[in-house]
Amino acid sequence: MAPLKTEDDILPYISRCVVCSGVQYTMARHSYSNDIPDCPQNFERLWAGYSYLMVSGGGGVGGGQDLGGIGSCMENFFLPSFIECVGRGMCSYYVNNLDYWLAAKKDPVPGMFGMGNIYNGLDQIQNEGLSRCSVCGKKLPAKKRFF
Repeated sequence: MAPLKTEDDILPYISRCVVCSGVQYTMARHSYSNDIPDCPQNFERLWAGYSYLMVSGGGGVGGGQDLGGIGSCMENFFLPSFIECVGRGMCSYYVNNLDYWLAAKKDPVPGMFGMGNIYNGLDQIQNEGLSRCSVCGKKLPAKKRFF
């Protein structure tokens, strides 16, 4: 992909989010399989997604996610999951930026250390190769009314 040169070129690729402060305790649960995990007792599912570990960029720079934190459960699976903007105001996908997703634990393929499974295309990876997750929020007690 060619570098994105103007703000109008970049905007369709930038996700928007809202950070809210609340009193609800939240956590992520990972199944290490293709099954979406259930939430513990007294918790409710806020969303289901795919288990995201980390991203790495040029020069050994990167960032990871705490698997207990809700940032490790991405509602959608994207490759690549980010674009990088450099100081000259240009943004692009770079080949040395890598995403790491938690794999679904399956029976290993015979061979050296039994490493890895072979998938044919992104659809099969998404449907069979990625660990699924749930973001769970603690159910708040019902408010008592005195009228």
